[in-house]
Amino acid sequence: MKKYVIGNWKCHKTTDDGLQWLQQFSQRYRASDTVDVVVAPSFLCLERISLALAELRLAGVSLAAQDVSPFPRGRYTGAIAADMLKRVARYVIIGHSERRRYFHETFQDVINKAMESADNGLIPIVCVEDASLLTQLRPFADIDCKEMIIAYTPVDALNFNIPESVERIAAAVTRIRAFFPAFPIIYGGALTGKNARDYLAIEGLDGLFLGSASLEADEFAKVCGYAQDAAKG
Repeated sequence: MKKYVIGNWKCHKTTDDGLQWLQQFSQRYRASDTVDVVVAPSFLCLERISLALAELRLAGVSLAAQDVSPFPRGRYTGAIAADMLKRVARYVIIGHSERRRYFHETFQDVINKAMESADNGLIPIVCVEDASLLTQLRPFADIDCKEMIIAYTPVDALNFNIPESVERIAAAVTRIRAFFPAFPIIYGGALTGKNARDYLAIEGLDGLFLGSASLEADEFAKVCGYAQDAAKG
């Protein structure tokens, strides 16, 4: 079963930092057709990182944008439309709890962003905070989207750096799978190189969504190796 390892750099790395990280990662990463690796730099870094990634020819490694406009091109100051991103990114993170908390994004914003992304050939990584509120995700079933990743990111795990229990994640995966039987489901929250292997072993979980643990190239490459082991079964 294919696994996904997604690293969200958030607002941590400059372009130079990102290029240095990529060089270090390329020396430790071993490509596998059983694992898709995705890295999400800031908007400012995306183009340079994309060019560097193409030069390194790292098989199985793609880029994601950390956000996208809910609108197409137009008079939207500060926005970055989905069709502007598709040249440098394959994925886009949508509905992260930090966007909801600090930027007051609404559920409708999340839907609009997912639609814009899908319409422009980007793969949405849709964040779900609470498995008990999955009825909110029903509208996503109506989006014409052949590919989507659902990231289960419980609030306590993110805000208080408390990992969710394996049992609760397994239960959440079951509930999410009822809505989205065909889409990969990943978990994010308080992940480290030390606990990643345990979470990758959860039945039905397709991968991990890392924040702080993606900032160090060595640790991120180690998690990618764990994912390869888990994919072998």
